[in-house]
Amino acid sequence: MNNTQLADTLVTKHGLTKPDARKAVDDLFAAIVAAVHNGEEVSLNGFGKFKVKESPAREGRNPGTGESIQIAASRKLAFTPAKAVKDALNG
Repeated sequence: MNNTQLADTLVTKHGLTKPDARKAVDDLFAAIVAAVHNGEEVSLNGFGKFKVKESPAREGRNPGTGESIQIAASRKLAFTPAKAVKDALNG
């Protein structure tokens, strides 16, 4: 499923116009990105939580040459599904 298909679901279930539904989907994702960018945890009841995890700088190896390389620190977006989602996936 992609953004357009999500917007089509809003059109079908809630009678929105396609442009309004697409804007709602885009605005929702923009709000999630803005919140996690600011270090906030986004918790959607019954769905799950989005939060940023810090990955520290570390030393790695180039698999082709075996040479040591420095891997820069980074921030990663993590998603933890809610129990209801886990239960739906696992029967």
